[in-house]
Amino acid sequence: MKFETEYIEKLAKIIAETGLTEISMEDGEQAITLRKDVIVTSAPQSVAPMPIVAQPAPSTPVAASPVASETAKKGTPITSPMVGTFYKSPSPDAEPFVSVGSTVKQGDVVCIVEAMKMMNEIEAEVSGKVVEICVEDGQPVEFGQVLMYVE
Repeated sequence: MKFETEYIEKLAKIIAETGLTEISMEDGEQAITLRKDVIVTSAPQSVAPMPIVAQPAPSTPVAASPVASETAKKGTPITSPMVGTFYKSPSPDAEPFVSVGSTVKQGDVVCIVEAMKMMNEIEAEVSGKVVEICVEDGQPVEFGQVLMYVE
């Protein structure tokens, strides 16, 4: 198969219309990768890609900052893996996936983040009790924003 321009355009359209950020294909000696950068904005006028930077671990112990101790008190944060809209239930008339005090197991769906008309189920990464929900239903969320805490 030869990767024709029309075929590549179809793949690009798939990326644009879905939550996918990358498509890679190989056919014998040919290979193609289409990648969409995730853009985080703070204001509509300024659009800039967020660089991914690996930071080395400190070589000496550092005193716990107020944010770190607050996280430790609240439990493990569940963060948004993408920019989108937070929904606490699968539909407007349905019961929420979780509420404060709910017990969850690792892998349980705790909410939905809608991005590009795709409903993305967010699963608990740890088992425990939901101690705080930090986002209101229907509120926009950013990549990495804390949605709730589980301890």
